[in-house]
Amino acid sequence: MPEAPTDEPAAVSAAGSAVVGRASVPAAAWPPAELIAAAVDALRNPGLVVIAGAPGTGRTSVLKRLGESFRGPVFSGGALAMLRGVPALPLSRAVRVRLPSHEAPLLAEAVRSRVRHGLLLVDDLQWADPLTIAALPAIAEHCRIVVTLRTPHRLPGDAERALRAAAAQAGAWLSMPPMPPDAAAALVRQLAPSASTAVVADLVRRAGGVPLAVTALAKHVAQGGTPRDGGDGLDKGLAYTVAGALADLTRPARTAMAALGLLGRPVTATVLGEGLTELVETGLVELTDGVAAPVSPYTAEVAAGLLDTAERAALHRRLATLVPPREAARHLAAAGAAAEAYRVAVTAAAAAESSGDRAELLLLACDLPGVDAEPEVRVAAARAALAAGRPGSCLRVIDPATTDPVGAVLRGEALLQQGSPVAAAAAVAAVPDDAPAEIVGGRDRIRLLSMLTTDPGGALARAEELLKVHGDAPAHPGLRAAIAAVRAGTRRPGWEYGLASAASAAGQAGDALAARWSAWLLVETLTADARLTEAAQAAAAAAAACAGDLAYSWQTRFLAAQLWCDALRGDEIDEVVRRAGDLADRTLPALARGYAVAAASLAEADGGLLAPARARLEALQNRPASAGPVLDWVTREAAWLDGRPDQAYDPARDLDAAASSPLVDGLRRITARWAAYDAGVAASGLDGSADADGTVDADGSAGAEGFAGGPLAPVQATLEAWKAPDRFAEAAAAWHQLARREEVRCLLAQGLLEDGAQLAVPPLLQAERLAEEAGLVVLLGRARRALRRHSIRRDTRGRRAGDELTDRERDVLRLVANGEPTRRIAGQLGISRETVETHIRSGMRKLGARTRTEAAALAIEELG
Repeated sequence: MPEAPTDEPAAVSAAGSAVVGRASVPAAAWPPAELIAAAVDALRNPGLVVIAGAPGTGRTSVLKRLGESFRGPVFSGGALAMLRGVPALPLSRAVRVRLPSHEAPLLAEAVRSRVRHGLLLVDDLQWADPLTIAALPAIAEHCRIVVTLRTPHRLPGDAERALRAAAAQAGAWLSMPPMPPDAAAALVRQLAPSASTAVVADLVRRAGGVPLAVTALAKHVAQGGTPRDGGDGLDKGLAYTVAGALADLTRPARTAMAALGLLGRPVTATVLGEGLTELVETGLVELTDGVAAPVSPYTAEVAAGLLDTAERAALHRRLATLVPPREAARHLAAAGAAAEAYRVAVTAAAAAESSGDRAELLLLACDLPGVDAEPEVRVAAARAALAAGRPGSCLRVIDPATTDPVGAVLRGEALLQQGSPVAAAAAVAAVPDDAPAEIVGGRDRIRLLSMLTTDPGGALARAEELLKVHGDAPAHPGLRAAIAAVRAGTRRPGWEYGLASAASAAGQAGDALAARWSAWLLVETLTADARLTEAAQAAAAAAAACAGDLAYSWQTRFLAAQLWCDALRGDEIDEVVRRAGDLADRTLPALARGYAVAAASLAEADGGLLAPARARLEALQNRPASAGPVLDWVTREAAWLDGRPDQAYDPARDLDAAASSPLVDGLRRITARWAAYDAGVAASGLDGSADADGTVDADGSAGAEGFAGGPLAPVQATLEAWKAPDRFAEAAAAWHQLARREEVRCLLAQGLLEDGAQLAVPPLLQAERLAEEAGLVVLLGRARRALRRHSIRRDTRGRRAGDELTDRERDVLRLVANGEPTRRIAGQLGISRETVETHIRSGMRKLGARTRTEAAALAIEELG
């Protein structure tokens, strides 16, 4: 039974709570509390409140919330699309009686006599009959009314004017605002918890602040659908709702909306024509500085999907005349004009300013159905694909059975870039010596680089022979880069300059592939030699250059390598976790993903977030061969940090030392030595970096072979120190400018292997200080445990009495421990990024942590 009538409706407090009778319930993130409060305020006296908005924006939810919060009888009804011609149907459904259906005054009086001091709710007014709409202003003179109106609608102009006038006189005309991105992201996270950051961002962008679209798209992804498809799993009810609204637009407006869906981007107003004005008025499109963008890209996609085949083809053709040639080629291809699309794509590629755009256009030309691309176009497409870092696309456009020397060299280069040196050498085996100089230079480059992988010593001798044939330095940029690579692989004096100058010469000659490949080899070789600061700087510079040329595959590879260097150095581990995690969420080439995951996992493990680090490593599929040793060592290191030495010291899955870089192989041996020490077993040979008696090999390499110049000095010093603990200070100094974490491990080992406190405590105190400064939580804990053995209990930073974490701080730190970045935490909890950072800083202060990663680890330890 409804409560007794009252002259005052429910109120909404400043905190956003709706009052229902005597109870108070917190308002949800959606509908917005501000709009509810505005409607409640307008209903303090009789009047008409109109809630207008696009389909799926939550108008019905607002109506329901207002009905629940009203202290008094509520009469709820609505119009029906299939019965829009039945007079007074919405009002009859609300008051549950048959009403006069011939004159508006009689209808208004009949409704007023029943509603009186109650609240009349009418949903979907856009489907109401003319008599109902005509009666509403008269009813509003005596009763409180709330109606929802979808935009667009087909109400006559005079009917809308009458409603607006009534709302202005007593009531309000309120438009549904878009759902804030943070709230939309939180909803996606709730419905699709496994969605990555990139997927969440894409869904939020596509939904455009429409809650129903957010819900439908998130559920689709949660059920295994992809973010971009519109497959059978997508909510058909949403598409039907949007399609119904679009049907109420005029034809020019529908065409303009469909054009936005086909374009997939904002566009200047002139492209959309006369229908744009109506779209702006109905709130479906935003116009800013002459550029139109759909409020919800998904709505635009639905509009495009409503076109039949002929209409779609015609619109694609029309758009091809209005957009730049780069886009026109794709629209022509979609319209079925393959021959014309081919001509436009080839012409646009010749004028393209970036290798990324050039590759896209030429690959499109080669893939058009029914068009036999000319050989020179296929060759150009293959070259552009290699320059953009897409060897797979290069192999797709070049016939595997080709006997053309140019095609053979391109295939060989692509196979080489994919990590198949033997197949690359076989691809160019038939290229004759009397081929043009450019072709012979490319052939010799591929052969030399293949030999570098299979026979490094023979490659050096072969490089010297080639210099006699091609000159020093060779005119062919790629061959010059290959010779520099051989010298770098064998660490010939001046190899750094050789690679850098080869990259510069290739860039000046317009050989983007040789330039980027040389830069990548420079980064890899510097990293292998533990010159991490130089490697990170070189990677950052190369990534910036690739970004300017839209070479996404190369750019992400360099960015991942930079993060890997930063993780090894042990500096700013919070920043490494954030950036590497964000990078790993994108669609990446396998090599870039391998380095990004390695960087994020190592930083997380060092910071005490061992479970997220293990989960990230286990989730990585199809590990690239070149990043395999890196990922293998990080997996072992995470196991050792987690107190699982048996998994860190596992001879059964040891890798060939020759497959690793000197640094990674050295780190693997150091980790194995630590694991053997913790497990109380003897390490030997390649497995443990020491002989059974605990000594290293005579050359200090602990069995390592094949590295030019022997093992790295810091690695050798560390391995030798295990038989003479007093040499750990020397080893720590060798790591000082290279890797903070290894410096700490040397000091920790020195303290653990010394029996007397006088010799053990100083290095342990230094290890504690360095680990605390760098946020190396696990190593810090080991140092403090070792100090306690010597009865050293220093006054360390810690939680202050009475400083308990709040529930929200616990929630935030728990999400940090799960590897979530700030923006994702904000989305899940429905708060701003600034608020997230405030909670993290507060938690750090209360827990005595220096970094957010350490705070998260301490919070998880406390929470169990």
